[in-house]
Amino acid sequence: MSIFRYLTAGESHGPQLSAIIEGLPAGIHLSAETLNHDLSRRQQGYGRGDRMKIEKDTVQLLSGVRWGETIGSPVTLVVENRDWENWCEKMSPLPEYRDDSSAVTRPRPGHADLSGVLKYNHKDVRNVLERSSARETAVRVAVGAVAKALLAEFDIRVGGFVVELGGICAITPQEPIELLWQRAANSETFCCDLSAEVDMKRVIDAAKSGGDTLGGVVEVQVIGLPPGLGSYVQWDRKLDARLAMALMSIQAIKGVEVGIGFDAARRPGSRVHDEIFYKDGYKRDSNNAGGIEGGMSNGEPVVVRAAMKPIPTLYSPLRSVDMRTHEPFEATVERSDTCAVPAALVVAEAVVAIEIANALLEKFGGDSIFEIRRNLEGYREQISNG
Repeated sequence: MSIFRYLTAGESHGPQLSAIIEGLPAGIHLSAETLNHDLSRRQQGYGRGDRMKIEKDTVQLLSGVRWGETIGSPVTLVVENRDWENWCEKMSPLPEYRDDSSAVTRPRPGHADLSGVLKYNHKDVRNVLERSSARETAVRVAVGAVAKALLAEFDIRVGGFVVELGGICAITPQEPIELLWQRAANSETFCCDLSAEVDMKRVIDAAKSGGDTLGGVVEVQVIGLPPGLGSYVQWDRKLDARLAMALMSIQAIKGVEVGIGFDAARRPGSRVHDEIFYKDGYKRDSNNAGGIEGGMSNGEPVVVRAAMKPIPTLYSPLRSVDMRTHEPFEATVERSDTCAVPAALVVAEAVVAIEIANALLEKFGGDSIFEIRRNLEGYREQISNG
């Protein structure tokens, strides 16, 4: 069972998105302003659609925090949907507002639409698309920001950047990771390669003009981790497996790599495995493993990548079928983005932070930051003498 547990609730055009987090220790410094930073980042990025002009996401802390610190009880987060006033009848829980004539009956290829209506026996695709929408990730980013605040108490940091967008591959400069994060923060595509960013914006503009959409690849890094998070003893305790599941849970993610990932299958072993040295502790001169060996962190930065498919809602709609008549039609068009790869990076950082926080609490868990810090410091001393 996860120690850091959370549930999200809410629909894309409902009144709000909510999350309840259980398992947080007391003593984490936390404020709405801290969480809002990542919520703002999620709404940025070249290629976003008109909804980002409507929603200016902010989070409310409704429980579990007193005077800027967690107190050990469940934390409740709420992100209001500012567009709710235009949907309060269409999305009302009250039966008197039911209007079957407004039902969405043309499922969109690439979405949860058709499988969802078949699974739950719905006649209106809106019952599916409202919850399956990537709008849900807004509150997950808020949960991830809480996880980042927990990790920051122990000098563990999570960040990342876009490495590919619309077929344009970025070249990552050989610079310290935190400097690369700063470069990405100053980029409209969250990319570290200014030359590639120019080409990325060009292909986004071209896709928008053609009513098309684009995907890409994001990379997330975690620095400051001790070795030994996760475990090799059971399949579901492996850190890389848990990270892969978390990343694959993000809407539109279709592939995950750890370290050099699939490229490891194309190289001989002599060019894959990271040699081990000892100088004031165990070191490696390379990090092809992405900081994880045998399902456990090995002390090097954790590096994971996630591949996002193009958003399936197209302004030049693909062909579909009307569920009432089974006649061919163009798919329904919902308000959408041309490219949300930069936003996917922020969501990827969030879910990675959540899994790392969970692994940290599993290894060093306690009821307060003070207790966890004592356990972690004792462990670091233990392994430094090994």
